[in-house]
Amino acid sequence: MPVVRGVLAAIGAVIVIATLANVLRTLIIPRGKYGTFGRLIDRAVDLAFQLATKRLATYEERDEILAAQAGVYLVTLLAAWLVLYLVGFALLLWPSTHGLGPAFRESGSSMFTLGFVPAGGNGSTAVDVIAAAVGLFTVAAQIGYLPTLYSAFNRRETDVTLLGARAGTPPWGPELLARTKYGMYGADRDDLPDLYADWERWAADVAESHANYPILMRFRSPQPLSSWLIGLLAVMDSAALLLAVAPSRERLEPRLCLRMGFTCMQQLGRAVGIQTDPDPDPDGEIMLSYEEFQAGLQRLVDIGFETERSAAEAWPHFRGWRVNYEKVAYALAYATDAVPAYWAGPRRWGHELMAPLRPPNRRPSPAPD
Repeated sequence: MPVVRGVLAAIGAVIVIATLANVLRTLIIPRGKYGTFGRLIDRAVDLAFQLATKRLATYEERDEILAAQAGVYLVTLLAAWLVLYLVGFALLLWPSTHGLGPAFRESGSSMFTLGFVPAGGNGSTAVDVIAAAVGLFTVAAQIGYLPTLYSAFNRRETDVTLLGARAGTPPWGPELLARTKYGMYGADRDDLPDLYADWERWAADVAESHANYPILMRFRSPQPLSSWLIGLLAVMDSAALLLAVAPSRERLEPRLCLRMGFTCMQQLGRAVGIQTDPDPDPDGEIMLSYEEFQAGLQRLVDIGFETERSAAEAWPHFRGWRVNYEKVAYALAYATDAVPAYWAGPRRWGHELMAPLRPPNRRPSPAPD
């Protein structure tokens, strides 16, 4: 029996050390990737939310429930860590107690700093002190982790909210071009270069924050038809479309925005285990159909956008840009149940694609004669 207890104590030490390493990797060391344990928790929580939303008829109803997924994941992850600590320290304390039950009571009393069970002696005092320190550290680190998450979330959503007036809700690349200088607002200057410069920086910020803390990808935008991922996809599609159909207007800013955008997409994909191709074939196939591309281009033609290439001529250029980011963007949108916008790929439950909402053209009545 002492040998068995010694082996179980060694197993308990491994559990404690492995759990602490996972806490450090998730909360303290910014390296990106869930890790095996975090990914298992994410899949379990995701499955629970899939079952909870499976029979809902509308996307808005699904979004209302899915908004809680990130919070549930964080609570579940913390609870799983504490349970593992409880088991690990109980196994460590078992040799110095009179049974497994007292070992669990002493482990819980020490880990949550309750102190209602005295140390059993024979070295258990040291284990109790370590358990108290580790339990307190883990809870405090999780609490300290939240401001970092919400700060990154707020930075992300500011530009996503601003994009709604430019690209519609949900956003769509052709709609963005249609509503700028060449579109419905009749602006007298071309501010697209500034927009693409802003979104290049935005993509760099999201790449750094969301790849290091992947749970941020589960934080949904406050409005159901808005999405950070679909917003980025729309901006990138608009840049690719502009370069494809109007080469004389080519500027450095849309190219840099595209480069940083698909770099961001690839980093996020790797963080959650999605296979990415760092150098895809520019002549490779994409899921977006030529007919869908024609429909998007027609939106520009309808508002008087001056195209320099026909749809057939522009298609290879647009496809050459989109092949860099489409696959990972669709995979992320599918995994997070993002709003089913145009040019954004399939969803788990086959919701109908949502056209961008356009503001009504409200003008005052002419003054009476």
